[in-house]
Amino acid sequence: MTSSSSPDGMLRIAQIGCGYWGINLLRCFLQNPRVSLVGVAELSQKRIGDLAKRYPAIPATSEHRELINGPADAVVIATPAANHFELAKECLLKDKHVFVEKPIALNVRDAEELVRLAEGRNLRLMVGHTFEYNAAVRMLRNYLEKGEVGEVYYLYGARLNLGRVQSDINAMWSLAPHDLSILLYILQKMPVAVAARGFSFLQPGIEDIVFMILDFPGDVHAHIHVSWLDPNKARLLTVVGSEKMIVYDDTSLDAKIRIFDKGITRNAVDQSLGEYDSFEKFQLILRAGDVAVPHFIFPEPLQVECDHFVECIEKRQTPLTDGRDGLHVVNILEAAQQSLKSGGEKVNIPW
Repeated sequence: MTSSSSPDGMLRIAQIGCGYWGINLLRCFLQNPRVSLVGVAELSQKRIGDLAKRYPAIPATSEHRELINGPADAVVIATPAANHFELAKECLLKDKHVFVEKPIALNVRDAEELVRLAEGRNLRLMVGHTFEYNAAVRMLRNYLEKGEVGEVYYLYGARLNLGRVQSDINAMWSLAPHDLSILLYILQKMPVAVAARGFSFLQPGIEDIVFMILDFPGDVHAHIHVSWLDPNKARLLTVVGSEKMIVYDDTSLDAKIRIFDKGITRNAVDQSLGEYDSFEKFQLILRAGDVAVPHFIFPEPLQVECDHFVECIEKRQTPLTDGRDGLHVVNILEAAQQSLKSGGEKVNIPW
């Protein structure tokens, strides 16, 4: 059963913003046979011209309110982050389902308002946390759920590249939402505190590089390094456990997941360890086994994400990355921003 009022049963979607990432969203929604693209809004006249040549059947305009006030059942928002809240709010108030790119908003107050609006109007509000639809990330979560790594000691990630510098938000707000959504998804718990240090080189007051440390319940810790000023492109997450260690490398074509049968187990922990002057008092058992590279089918995560949005509207289901998922990430980022301003002091995260 579909909530679309289109005579042919198609879900009518409009899109606001069709730049670097928006063009990929447009492509994925066009590939869904249950979707009818009814319009695209874009401020750049050059992009409007390019869209007219590439997709002549899709009306393009520079006035986004034409789409919000039009017949669309849902609106996709792929604009700069500073516009996400106002545009999403306008769409929800017009009873449109909303897919908004990350971050959902730039503060907790605005994110909470969007969640309230969507829930109060029974609308689907979905955030573009694409990596929760990534087959490798889902496999990583499955390994942790099954206890494959044993006790999780810590995790560390790096999201680095050269370029895509933004002027409205810093590298943390631009890049870290991906890593934070992955951590929340695979650990299935919320961090209780965060500390962050950042440095500005290109633009005063806008950090190009940020280091974050997150404390999770159960004495689990995670470190995230983000930068748009790095010579290497990296999309890495490493999970270190007592039994095994797993490396997720999103840039790898044939080894996105590597499982290391390596670990260190501490013995005699119930005794006083003293000064570690003998193995009777303290022992470390090292284990080094094989490295496994599991084979799995890897559909395009963005296509999976876009199809999920359509399905959730049709079946009136809550999206995996719903407004609350976006709110959780913004809650962490807001606390981390407070830590940045304080020079790296640990900040407790309110839930």
